[in-house]
Amino acid sequence: MQLTQHQREELKHLVLPLLDDLERFALSLCRREDVAEELVAATIASACESFGRLRDTTRVKQWLFRILSNKFLSDCRKQSRHKEIALTDSLDDGIQQFSLFEAVSQPFLLWWGNPERELISRIVDEDIRNALDSLPVDFRVAVVLCDVEGQTYEEIAEILKIKLGTVRSRIARGRSLLQKKLWHHAQDLGLVKTKEARQ
Repeated sequence: MQLTQHQREELKHLVLPLLDDLERFALSLCRREDVAEELVAATIASACESFGRLRDTTRVKQWLFRILSNKFLSDCRKQSRHKEIALTDSLDDGIQQFSLFEAVSQPFLLWWGNPERELISRIVDEDIRNALDSLPVDFRVAVVLCDVEGQTYEEIAEILKIKLGTVRSRIARGRSLLQKKLWHHAQDLGLVKTKEARQ
């Protein structure tokens, strides 16, 4: 769709203040700057094509996040045809929930104080990002939108065009997987001792 001069100016006015948010969101999802830049560029190109369908300009951030999320998920699904990438549809619903608080509340820790805060402070940002990258993409998008971008569950449901219950499920399962991954990594680093190591 060809935009009028007025529409181009309006879109520019709406999108420019959100570029940093889009870049941060894209980088949180794909971790490579070149890929993130391409993702943002594709998002803006798509926004130009569909700008006439945007009804509420006060929701432009959610609209742009939806476009970016859809593009990212679409690219991941295309890649999954060539190599196996776990998406939520292929996961067993019986994923065992893991609680970092329960794990660090055990008596075999190596430090004192608030256990969750202590553990997270000892794991560097890169390790957290690697753990986030290991999540199935549908979970990762939901967790990043919630815990990195600060979107509400209702906003995430709107962005991803999924039910609120699905948002809650993806975030809960994603956080559980993330906590489990971080806990095992902390064990590997020797920040916590396993029960076996104490015997």
